[in-house]
Amino acid sequence: MDTIDTIKEQIGNNPVLIYMKGAPNAPQCGFSARAVQALMACGEKFAYVDILQNPDIRTELPKYANWPTFPQLWIDGELVGGSDIIAELHESGELATMIKAVAKA
Repeated sequence: MDTIDTIKEQIGNNPVLIYMKGAPNAPQCGFSARAVQALMACGEKFAYVDILQNPDIRTELPKYANWPTFPQLWIDGELVGGSDIIAELHESGELATMIKAVAKA
């Protein structure tokens, strides 16, 4: 399986998925920390991929997603965005609504 197939499988198999630097309990950059705090505040399970441990994904995902930076949040197979967008959605309450909709599905 090539890297793009792996990415497609990860996105397809996880209703809420964040590609980040580090792990949710040990983020390795401020943007990933902010994004994962917003996700955890929603109270639903989510999957993550540590791009620091997966250099192929770190290289290929920005091309696949047409989004150059990390973290990247995917909900129900769609790219939501990065740290700033995640923070805005969290502050408005939309993030929890989006996540709860796919968590219950």
